[in-house]
Amino acid sequence: MTAVMGLQPYELTMPPRVVFGPGRVADVGRLAATHGERVWLVTGGTSFAGSGAREPLLASLAEAGLPHQEVARSAGEPTVDQLATVLAALPADRSGIVVVAVGGGATIDLAKALAALAANVEPCDVTAAETAVIDRLEGVGRGLPISRAPLPVVAVPTTAGTGAEATRNAVISCPRRRFKKSLRSPLMVPRVAVLDPDLTGSCSRQTVAAAGLDCLTQLIESFISRRRWSLPQALVLEAFPRAFAALPQVLADPTDDAARAALLHAAFISGVSLGNSGLGLAHGVAAALGVECGTPHGLACAVMLPVALRVNRQAAAADLARLDAALGGPPLPQPEAVARLIERVDQLCGQAGIPRSLAALGLSRDRLGWLAENSGGNSMRGNPVQLATADLRGLLESVY
Repeated sequence: MTAVMGLQPYELTMPPRVVFGPGRVADVGRLAATHGERVWLVTGGTSFAGSGAREPLLASLAEAGLPHQEVARSAGEPTVDQLATVLAALPADRSGIVVVAVGGGATIDLAKALAALAANVEPCDVTAAETAVIDRLEGVGRGLPISRAPLPVVAVPTTAGTGAEATRNAVISCPRRRFKKSLRSPLMVPRVAVLDPDLTGSCSRQTVAAAGLDCLTQLIESFISRRRWSLPQALVLEAFPRAFAALPQVLADPTDDAARAALLHAAFISGVSLGNSGLGLAHGVAAALGVECGTPHGLACAVMLPVALRVNRQAAAADLARLDAALGGPPLPQPEAVARLIERVDQLCGQAGIPRSLAALGLSRDRLGWLAENSGGNSMRGNPVQLATADLRGLLESVY
């Protein structure tokens, strides 16, 4: 296929229905009813009740005449074992089911994976379910595709960061086998994303900081990715300055409704953008840090973001300067604009209390080689500067 009027061929994947605004959790029942007759509920460990979602959501399901069953509760980032256990326990009758996920990115990923596997794997025991999960993960199993459409998913995020409500993959880890991989298909994008900023008010400062910097990392890395293109970039330019201004406001005042709304909006845009343009070095290393140290994903991204900016400051100078300009301030020549953006990110990480070294995350120096060897996958392939393992090892040493 060839370019037309300067445009390369592209595909845009995002939820077909998105509703945003305070109180929109009360619309979940009405929205879910367009996709099924019964609800499987997937919730976070504490966020369902703590966020204030429980009562209005259950009331909306009752009003819509949708019976519900809580089939899974997230306990951190989803694992192969957890997914297999839940999958094996699902009722055999899966007709008319719509999956409603209420929680952070881990909860939504669990729900997306469950919805995909429930439609593509026959009812089975835990052992067979574990094999079925691994065989569909990138790079570790038989590479089986998600060939049948997943059960429809309605995603209701209670954190503003991961953008999982907009993406086509679910990140699944396996501590026993020491990997973190994606279950991925364009069919896995949720049918509906319900963005209600009222639900993010109960997040701790630590969660706000990590999630907010995950969002900013996704906006930046997707904007400069080797796979970047104009439409996601346009969305990033609209959302990035909002998020950059809103994060310190929410950290200072969690009751700032306008700032929390801006962050939730930007998190969704970051999911759309990364799902269509890819990511980079910070996310590539973050996945391996999660396996090695159990570092929460958002925190790992936040630690690596300034590092990634410095590595890519020349290769992605034009795009980084555009991001700096979006934040306002006197116009600067390109090199100075890139330097100002890096300094702005450094200052924001400091405000958020983000550690500045890998040692602070609990990484042992003798594991730097392992970290370099295992920081790969789609994210690293999207990084503007392609690093050999030895070069990445030296880079990680410099921030140890």
